[in-house]
Amino acid sequence: MKPAILALADGTVFRGRALGHEGETVGEVVFNTAMTGYQEILTDPSYKGQIVTMTCPHIGNYGIAKDDVESRRIWAEGFVVTEGSRRPSNWRSHQSLDAYLCEARVVGIQGIDTRALTRHLREHGAQQGVISHLDLEPDRLIRKAVSAPSIVGRDLVKDVTCDRPYDWTAGSDPWLPDESEGGARSQAPRKKPDGPGRYRVVVYDFGVKQNILRRLVDVGCAVTVVPAATPAEEVLRLNPDGVLLSNGPGDPEGVPYASAAVKELIGRRPVMGICLGHQLVGLALGLKTYKLKFGHHGANHPVMDLRARTVEITSQNHNFAVQVPGTVTAQQPPRVVDTAMGRVQISHLSLNDDSVEGLVGLDQPVFSVQYHPEASPGPHDSAYLFREFTQMMEKRHG
Repeated sequence: MKPAILALADGTVFRGRALGHEGETVGEVVFNTAMTGYQEILTDPSYKGQIVTMTCPHIGNYGIAKDDVESRRIWAEGFVVTEGSRRPSNWRSHQSLDAYLCEARVVGIQGIDTRALTRHLREHGAQQGVISHLDLEPDRLIRKAVSAPSIVGRDLVKDVTCDRPYDWTAGSDPWLPDESEGGARSQAPRKKPDGPGRYRVVVYDFGVKQNILRRLVDVGCAVTVVPAATPAEEVLRLNPDGVLLSNGPGDPEGVPYASAAVKELIGRRPVMGICLGHQLVGLALGLKTYKLKFGHHGANHPVMDLRARTVEITSQNHNFAVQVPGTVTAQQPPRVVDTAMGRVQISHLSLNDDSVEGLVGLDQPVFSVQYHPEASPGPHDSAYLFREFTQMMEKRHG
């Protein structure tokens, strides 16, 4: 099997074997702690600009299924695994991981110690790296990594957003997750709402995952998706009942047109933000964002709902976070922050590093979460948030 090298900007080099398309790629190297869901991870547009390392050692064992994509293509710049399975076993699979990467022309590497790489990134931070099957000279690859552009300040959203508006009608049946209402963890299956399309929702596509759109349909929304640069006035002309701000890649400060639109929409329509959408809500409220040392990427991140004092296990994929004045801890009651657009409560907090995971407007109909309530991959602990969005829209009509 052809040799390959992963070189990091700080001079660290890992030697392994080629995986996927034969070539060379560059991106910010991050690690994801999910044990499954590699196909959803690869097709998550939020990974544009990044090389993804899977901490689970055996990847590809259940192959690739056509129904498990989260967007129209693979967006990760590269893929790093300990061992890529050559013989998938799954009745839904139609090809191997290696064939999938080759077809998408995605460069990967296997046969390296991903545990050592993960520990290195935790200690020294996510950084630019190069995977190469063509150039096996470490010093040259290190120089390429050093000269590669950072994701800080870059507009990666323009590369992943849709070209024109479109309607989305598919729900998540027959894979319908159970819901729980707020802090009360009901195990009863959710009933489908009467009258599909009761709420008209416009979704800003900053790199939206398809499961977000499916979950909106599940709770009775008629969904229209619009490109990231759509002006707020154009959205308002569609007369939506609510606006959802999707996930997406990169630095929220790299897309000032998006935060400007969000600022115009808050107070005029109910707004829900997810991941990058959460950060854009923060910027629109006058808060700041900052880059995390190695980001949050995985399907097992504990988050506390500070209002109900309950813990959710969440799916996350982000490199930036919202900054609020002062210190926030899980031992404190929910903090309230005064902003130019009214009072905002810090509703959710990461139990790993105390970063802000949720905001709720007390004076305006807006809320946002840093994690992914649609999961895919991940647990469904937070599925109830889509119902909270519909309740917010219902209250506006009432």
